[in-house]
Order: sequence, then C-alpha cells, then structure tokens
Amino acid sequence: MLEAIALVLLAAGTAFWVDSLRAREAALLAGRAACERYDLLLLDDTVSVTRLRLSRNTEGRLRFARAYGFEFSDTGNNRRRGSISLLGSRAEDITFEPYETPANELSQRAAHLTRVK
Repeated sequence: MLEAIALVLLAAGTAFWVDSLRAREAALLAGRAACERYDLLLLDDTVSVTRLRLSRNTEGRLRFARAYGFEFSDTGNNRRRGSISLLGSRAEDITFEPYETPANELSQRAAHLTRVK
C-alpha cells in the first residue's frame, strides 16, 4: 500500500515538473515575442517563476496560474523588470516596467496603431 502511494506521488510530481517546463517555455516564447515587438532586449534569455496558484480558465476548469519575471533593456545599458502571467500554458498578460521612448518612435508606433484595422 505504501509503495502504491509513493508511486502515485512520484507520478504526480513528474507530471507537475513536465507541466512546469512547458509553461516556462511558453513564458519564454511570449517574452521573446513581446520584446521583439517593442524593439527591446530580453536579458539573460530567461524567465523565473514568481508566483504559482490554482485558478479557473474560461471553461471553468482548474489550471495552474503562474507568474514569471524577466529583465529587459531598452538601451542595452540598463536593466528593467517585466512580468508574464500564464494560465495553464497560455500567456494571459505581459507587463513591462515603464521606460522612455523617443518622441519620433512613439509617433511611428501611434501611426502604426491607427492604420491597423
């Protein structure tokens, strides 16, 4: 009986570990894409888990909600913090610490946003 419990715990731990690796990879891909989109540098090419909890998705199913932190740079000479929120392996939210954007670059981004339909 004790061996069966140990085996179930080992299987559950392995499943959680594999799920965590998949979620970390999804967070890293989302962070890279967001940094690329805004012409930022993802520093150290890594993310680290900062929060783990259970939450329900839109279908009402329980999933692990994870928050990952990362560092980025807008100039290459500084470090700023960002975060990525995942529900399961789906990126829900990506936030960046505020950084200065040159005025001409800001107007180009605004013009791009007005053209998108």
